[in-house]
Formats: sequence, C-alpha cells, structure tokens
Amino acid sequence: MSPEQIDRFFRTLAKEVQTSTTVILTGAAAGSLLGHVRASADVDFAILTGSDDPARWQQLEAAIARVERLTKIQAQYAEDIDRWSSISLLDYRRHTRRYRRFGLLDLRILDPPYWAIGKLSRYLPQDREDLVAVLKRHRLSADSLLRLWARALRASPRSLALTQFRDHIEDFLRAEGTRIWGRTFDAEAATRRFRRALATGSTRQARGAGS
Repeated sequence: MSPEQIDRFFRTLAKEVQTSTTVILTGAAAGSLLGHVRASADVDFAILTGSDDPARWQQLEAAIARVERLTKIQAQYAEDIDRWSSISLLDYRRHTRRYRRFGLLDLRILDPPYWAIGKLSRYLPQDREDLVAVLKRHRLSADSLLRLWARALRASPRSLALTQFRDHIEDFLRAEGTRIWGRTFDAEAATRRFRRALATGSTRQARGAGS
C-alpha cells in the first residue's frame, strides 16, 4: 500500500462524509506512512463520527463500500479497533499523529508503540518485518516499549491470547532485537526487564484491589 493509494482512498471518502470525521489508521497502511512500504491490498482503521445515530453509521458503511469499488482498495474498519484483539490497545485514541486533513475528514496514524501491539498480537512473518522496519526507523526505546506492552497485557482479560502475546514479545526480542537496537542489545536482559514490568504491575494491581 503506497502513500498515494492511501491518499486516494481517503480523499475519495472525504467527498462522501457530511460531518466532522476522524480516522485512525493502523495495520500495514499505517506502517507504510510510518516509513515502511510493503504490498498490501487493504486499509485498516478506526473511524469516529461523534454520533450514536445508527443511521449515520449505515450511511458511512454505504459510503465506504462505494469508495472500495471506486479505488479497488478493501477496508477493514470499526468504531473501536480495541475490539479486534484480545490484547488491549489501552488509551490508543490519545496516541495518534495527524497525517493529513481531507475536508471534514481528519486522517491520523496510530503512534508506533501502540501500532506495534496489533502487530505483536498477530505476529505473522510480515508483521515481524513491519515491526523491525518501523521501530528501527523511529528509534524507539526498548524499555519504554516493554513497559507499554506489559501494561497492555495487564489491562487485557485473561485468556490464552495473553500467553501468546507474551511469547511473541520475548521471541521478537531474541530474534530481531539486534536488528533494531544494535549488536550490543542484550535480549535476555531485556526479557528479564519485561518480566519484571509484568510482575511489578501485577503486584500493584493486587495491592489496589485489596485496599
């Protein structure tokens, strides 16, 4: 998915919206705008209208369907993309950056640390490559990422998905850490810090529940 294709999709959609609308882009399309381009046939996004009117949502669905036909780009979207995975995206709506504005449509990109939660949840080979490219390009601190990802785990309902997400993170640190943070990166030390962040947060939660 190229930036030009993304622009075309949302410029076309902007012609269809009648009220102020915010889009938060995630997935491979967001990765493209964050500096890593790979083949992708769709766009994934949250779309916020500020309205609870079911008719407004139906109009929006119809508009997106028309734009899909016009642009030949498929869309996956929801009012709240936090529902797409068992792993919480936390307060993701507060962690976005504006990309462009098309009329009444404000197109934003999910910040890389929060965007990475979705990639780590799915963790296919292409997701790993996306993660390496974007995290390296934006020079994100490993420790700040691990603290955020530990917080996402703690905020998520208990399920097998939590164990899988934790394993994905630890595998990613061991397999790809040096590609992002350099040859001196110590994956085992980072894994221990991640586990401590998980344990420390869990202890605090238990104390809070018992007070």
